[in-house]
Amino acid sequence: MKQSISRMNFFMFFIKLMITAIMLPLSAPAQAQPTSSADFMTQQQQYARVRNALRNKGEETRRKLDTIGLKSSALNILFVAYKAEAILDVYAKKPEDATYKKLASWPICASSGKLGPKRRQGDKQVPEGFYRIDRFNPASNFHLSLGIDYPNAADKLKKQAADLGGDIFIHGSCVTVGCLPMTDAVIEEIYLYAIYARNSGQKNIPVYIFPFKMTSENMGKYKALYRNNPELPHFWENIKTGYDKFISSGKPVTVNVLQNGDYRFNP
Repeated sequence: MKQSISRMNFFMFFIKLMITAIMLPLSAPAQAQPTSSADFMTQQQQYARVRNALRNKGEETRRKLDTIGLKSSALNILFVAYKAEAILDVYAKKPEDATYKKLASWPICASSGKLGPKRRQGDKQVPEGFYRIDRFNPASNFHLSLGIDYPNAADKLKKQAADLGGDIFIHGSCVTVGCLPMTDAVIEEIYLYAIYARNSGQKNIPVYIFPFKMTSENMGKYKALYRNNPELPHFWENIKTGYDKFISSGKPVTVNVLQNGDYRFNP
């Protein structure tokens, strides 16, 4: 009797083992993440808002790219925002090219805070400095959104509170507390350019956020207006170096962060 039970237990164990072996390959793909940039467009099109954006803006985005000799299948992009002027520019190039060309410019729909960097949670500030896109959100509370990697290393060294805050986005709608809202119609176009670039292999999409267009005239004007804030002149002079390098060359700046939180721009 004991021997029969033992054989039965072994038989049941063998059956369970075989079922597990059969089922495992079926369940694995549901856990898999895209393994190459070419998978990214397919992944994003699983979301209705991305499919709608392609229907609404796909032809327009490809037409704009064509006017400067670019294709959605081979694209790198870079964003530049100016807080005082309330403008977001997108620059574009082929992956193998060294320099960017301006592709499009849009008004930023709403703003919060004032000029100057973001230094703590709850200050309602839009960050200033050199960032990158660190996430795509095709199911955002604000239609579609692109996450900015605030706080970066410089922000962390210059913080004024234990909690720096986070969740800064370029997004749809027209409301904000520290983000860059672009309206739903505009974010669809912006989001598509970012998908094209990511799908072309661009893992690092730069986002430069400046307080204003940092000409000598504007530097004098805004330093005078904000003369009661002793932090700003040094900070603005520091990021102006990166601004000048990009505007004069059209090339993305190479940034390191010093121990005091200042940016260092490599040649």
